[in-house]
Amino acid sequence: MESLRQAVAVIAHDQDQGLVATVHYAANSWSNTLAWTIPGGKVEVGERLDEAAARELREETGLIVAAEDLRLVHTVQVAVGWDGRGPFLLSVFLATAWRGELTNTEPDKHLDVLWSPADALPLPMFPTSHTALTLYLSGGRGFSTHGWEDERFDPRTLVGG
Repeated sequence: MESLRQAVAVIAHDQDQGLVATVHYAANSWSNTLAWTIPGGKVEVGERLDEAAARELREETGLIVAAEDLRLVHTVQVAVGWDGRGPFLLSVFLATAWRGELTNTEPDKHLDVLWSPADALPLPMFPTSHTALTLYLSGGRGFSTHGWEDERFDPRTLVGG
């Protein structure tokens, strides 16, 4: 039996400026569609979720946080993953302090990495990221699902796309 796959993402929120770090994925990455998201990725076997989130934030944006400074703010249970295989669980953490400057550290995967206004998120955006961000920003529920009705995780279901 295959173990539950885990993914993580980080909402890097500059609360004073009302900005969040966003990543513009290029086509030919794991998606065939250009779309915005928040920094994140897969959890390695044996890796703690908070450590994976800190690693992914650093790898994708250059922002450095200590794992213990991250706070879990949302969980998304996804029916079918990015690769068409089974479900995965996305744990979304919050960072409100970091070291470093926001940088596109993976230009082979991302078109851009930028600070976006929290009240005007860039579109189109992956639905899991959009849901986690909007629920966090509105103080809403810390759990959501994606694809359990009649759809699967499909970049064509982008919010605003």
